[in-house]
Amino acid sequence: MAKRGNKIAPYSPPPNINIGMLIFAAIFIYVVVCVFMYFRSDHIVGYNVTEGSLTSNSIYTGIALRTEKIITGSDAGYVNYFAREGERVAKGDLVYTVDETGKLSDYMHTSESGENSLSDADLTELKTEITAFTSRFDRTQFSDVYNFKYSVEGTALKLSNYNILENADALNEAGGSSFVNYRYAPESGIVIYSIDGYEDLTLEDMTAALFEQKDYEKQHFMNNDLVASGDQIYKLSTDEDWSIVIQVDEELAEELLEKEYVEVKFLKNQYTSWGEVDSYTNGDGDTFVSLTFTNSMITFCTDRFIEIELLLEDEKGLKIPNSAMVTKEFFIVPKDYVTKGGNSGSDGVLLETYDEEGNAVTEFVPTTIYDETETEYYLDDSVLRAGNVIHKPDSTQKYTVSKTGSLTGVYNINKGYADFKQVTVLYANDEYSIVRSNTVYGLNVYDHIVLDASTVNDNQFIYER
Repeated sequence: MAKRGNKIAPYSPPPNINIGMLIFAAIFIYVVVCVFMYFRSDHIVGYNVTEGSLTSNSIYTGIALRTEKIITGSDAGYVNYFAREGERVAKGDLVYTVDETGKLSDYMHTSESGENSLSDADLTELKTEITAFTSRFDRTQFSDVYNFKYSVEGTALKLSNYNILENADALNEAGGSSFVNYRYAPESGIVIYSIDGYEDLTLEDMTAALFEQKDYEKQHFMNNDLVASGDQIYKLSTDEDWSIVIQVDEELAEELLEKEYVEVKFLKNQYTSWGEVDSYTNGDGDTFVSLTFTNSMITFCTDRFIEIELLLEDEKGLKIPNSAMVTKEFFIVPKDYVTKGGNSGSDGVLLETYDEEGNAVTEFVPTTIYDETETEYYLDDSVLRAGNVIHKPDSTQKYTVSKTGSLTGVYNINKGYADFKQVTVLYANDEYSIVRSNTVYGLNVYDHIVLDASTVNDNQFIYER
């Protein structure tokens, strides 16, 4: 008998499954999916409502308009000023002299008046001017340094000249009376030793280009300058009434005109004053507001550009971000058609429906009231539909739902879902709004709302991240 051949099959071990690697891979995939979904989904962030106030950007650089008269000379020679800039002179007061030969100038340079040529009051005036400049210096406006230089040099020389003029005996010895022409103020006013071409401007002359300070130039009158007959010598500001003109938008101009008078803070010295409001819109559509004052002109008589702050009333209430605001449509129904019913006694309407036999019946449907007027309620449109018929309680009268209106509000999430709450905006800027607090259908302080209203829907359950 022949032997049967033996078949030897190779051994295949069972697959070696690493459970740990599978778990790690599953966790990794889950994390990747969660991260992907996180960045793809809208993030719902809450915001706690707080009380606050808003102020608009009410700081402006205005142009000062005054009654200014440029005084020209009738003599040729070297001019020396004796009236101090920024002081009031009466008609007939000495303002300057004209030295036809230059001898007075030589005397003033060679005369030794001692170390105390300036009084304590004069030195105090110079120190005050220097301190005021350093406190308000802006590195971006370096040209102000040159104006300050001319101002201090002129003040020092005029103070020195004034002291020399008081020494009448010394002037007589110098022979000043024989070759020096004395010139007096033609009328009372504030003396200013510079001109800039803005002297005759009025509100109706205003253009946007006039506010470009980079093109602004001021010409200073200095002691010992050689002048000819007919040259401009100095300037008098003759009226205490003066104005500051600012450029604003049309909406603010109308708001200021309604107030008639506006309180203004001068940033130079932090003083405040009330200005009478007027406005003008030029042919280019630029709107300008004039604020007229009856005092303080002498304080700013040498300044053409003045920084001011409009002290408008702050609106106070609940401060919320504008991103939380949303506008929704609601049905508007007469108040007589809204009643209370159901087990909880909630607000609702008697909605007309039909039973299985097609008979008309009324059913109480609860609905939320979001706002009201004297005669109507704003009701949620998630329950009612246009064309629905509602019944007036204890009456045969009917009303077809069709009238709609919009409300502005936010989503309150105190209860864990997005609940629309109507708000009344008192004031708003680019980032925040101030809304009325403690209203029947609105917000209260410390309510929790959705920071970005576009990330949620009505009645959506909220899981903050």
